[in-house]
Amino acid sequence: MHQTLEKFGYPATLLKDFEYWAVLLRPAQVTLGSLVLVAKSDAKSLATLPTEAFVEFRRCCKTIETALQSFCTYDKINYLALMMIDPHVHFHVLPRYAQPQTFDNINFVDSAWPGPPDLKAVTELPENTRSKLQDALRHAFANAAQTAIACEGWDDICADNY
Repeated sequence: MHQTLEKFGYPATLLKDFEYWAVLLRPAQVTLGSLVLVAKSDAKSLATLPTEAFVEFRRCCKTIETALQSFCTYDKINYLALMMIDPHVHFHVLPRYAQPQTFDNINFVDSAWPGPPDLKAVTELPENTRSKLQDALRHAFANAAQTAIACEGWDDICADNY
């Protein structure tokens, strides 16, 4: 396990584990349901990821987007690969909302909407709310994984026809 995984709380914050990637609850919630998608390899640039990680990346994105849409319908989604402080390949995944969202009686305002997200504008969560959010997202990811299994193979069939 590398330092970027540790920084974002792995394995305690793990929502979905893939072979080459881990989906984690982002400790600092910029918007409701903010995540981090972290490559498990020691790669520090996209160009050094194994080819298989890129293939799996698409599946990760589909699972993330399905899970987040079922959890709380977002208006847009941003994947940010900044890697300025945390060196290993990772993406901050931020669902974006035109309107404030509420979870566990806490309001989440996307203060930068419709512009680029402000990573410093976070909603502080009490530990019990963070735990409820993680449980709700784990449930959404479990359902998304079932959907992905049921639909597996359709993308290849569609790609062959176009």
